[in-house]
Amino acid sequence: MSSFNQITLVGNLTRDPQESFLPSQTPVCEFGLAVNQKFKGKDGQMRENTCFVDCKIFGPQASIFRQYVFKGHSVLVSGSLKFDQWTAKDGKERSKHWVHVDKFTFLEKAQPQERPAVGYEARPPLHQAPPQPTRPSGYATRNESLPAQDPDTGDLIPF
Repeated sequence: MSSFNQITLVGNLTRDPQESFLPSQTPVCEFGLAVNQKFKGKDGQMRENTCFVDCKIFGPQASIFRQYVFKGHSVLVSGSLKFDQWTAKDGKERSKHWVHVDKFTFLEKAQPQERPAVGYEARPPLHQAPPQPTRPSGYATRNESLPAQDPDTGDLIPF
């Protein structure tokens, strides 16, 4: 019997992506994704259920992802479901599912930004518009023409 392991999710990042490196120097980006599901309950009221999913991206895409998105950004991720098992310090067996992300799409405008050294206060605003260049007075744009002026007196030349 054949099997198929693919998952596609759309959600919001629950924390800023964290980048680390494997011993082979391969970048790894880890982040959490909150996926909301709206449904109508038995009583007819609209309800919402949120599923929190851990995700990992490996390779060059990890650095790109970390550079462009922050907590709260909406993304679409596609990949495969993985399963980890381990023994905790207290001796109990633990397990966890996570998504190995192969592809992703930013669902809102994302711009590369420097990461803060410490804390969120050091981060620049996410959607700050670049300053618009100013034009000295007296210069024309492409769609307008300047009237002819005498360079010595500044008077308009009548022709």
